[in-house]
Amino acid sequence: MRKPCFRIQILNQISPRGLALFPQDQYEVASELPHPDAILVRSADLHAVKIPDTVKAIARAGAGYNNIPIAACSSRGVVVFTTPGGNANAVKELTMAALFISSRNILKGIAWAASLADKADAVPALVEQGKAQFEGPEIRGKVLGVVGLGAIGVMVANDAVALGMEVIGYDPYISVDAAWNLSRQVIRADSLQEILAKSDYVTLHLPLGDTTRGLLDAEKFRYIKCGARLINLARGGLVNEGDIIAALHAEKLSAYVTDFPSAALLACPRAICIPHLGASTPEAEDNCAVMAVRQLMEFLESGTIKNSVNFPRCQLERRTPHSHRLLVANRNIPNMVGQITTILARERINILDLINHHQGEYAYNIIDTDQQIPITTMEQILAVEGIIRVRHIEGGKP
Repeated sequence: MRKPCFRIQILNQISPRGLALFPQDQYEVASELPHPDAILVRSADLHAVKIPDTVKAIARAGAGYNNIPIAACSSRGVVVFTTPGGNANAVKELTMAALFISSRNILKGIAWAASLADKADAVPALVEQGKAQFEGPEIRGKVLGVVGLGAIGVMVANDAVALGMEVIGYDPYISVDAAWNLSRQVIRADSLQEILAKSDYVTLHLPLGDTTRGLLDAEKFRYIKCGARLINLARGGLVNEGDIIAALHAEKLSAYVTDFPSAALLACPRAICIPHLGASTPEAEDNCAVMAVRQLMEFLESGTIKNSVNFPRCQLERRTPHSHRLLVANRNIPNMVGQITTILARERINILDLINHHQGEYAYNIIDTDQQIPITTMEQILAVEGIIRVRHIEGGKP
């Protein structure tokens, strides 16, 4: 058997359907593995973990990435992948369930009905006498505000339209792909305040970051429609929990459905806490694992980057199957490509093809050449100020 080329460390239970994609003759995969080339993770917290210097990439089988130290990874040229859309249908289905349980008092009604178990033949009459206390409105004809129109938000918006809701969407950074998939019946809001003021229901589908942390707080609740129902199956940190509880007690909010329970929320009668079940389906776990594994393999074997949160999307088809490939990660500053190509020219290395993309503070280069790149040449490139990582793939092979 051929000696494995790449070593993959897995830090959580990963779907066997995804792990089966790693060719056994090229990949060594284990939970305890020295000097890994990449890490495959779900929920394990990497902030307090020393990530080995050999790690070139981290793939998270999920859409979020708050358990990964993005800034530290970026500064070392470690590409961080996520799997947007892999669990989208699972979260969408739970969001639709949240719409109904926030409206119809279904859970309280079920709990009350269960309390009648010892009433024997009196149960039917007691049910008829007590059911009025659980009355709740239908969602058809109501206004749903969708904040965040990524893969999940688009699916939620489209299904809500199909259920007869009037849907307003807000996402200043909506992608072209998402826009193409969004129903034309979804009305665009110009601001978050507009969404809050008009919506009977508001659902959040945003990543958690510096600009979204505590997005909904007492200040924003000044604008929210009185009696609105709020759904947050994205990230607990998107809201100020104390302000949410205050709004519930003041009946500014009729209900808050969240996938992120806390002791304070569990003690609040109008909060409906789900035990983080958004992506807890076998289908979602399979989909995310398959996406994560494929992205890692493409990156390790060809340098291709797709669905990275810290480096740009970058892909270059080989003109010849035996070309050599140089991969360079660098800070996004002027004349980086010029300095790299100057070094290659000085070493009489002919460039067959080249692509350079940037995203925020960082950039990434794929350079195909007609000969092997000497280690001394790679060292020269790495010595250039602003260059973070240099990697070479020989002759079209990992």
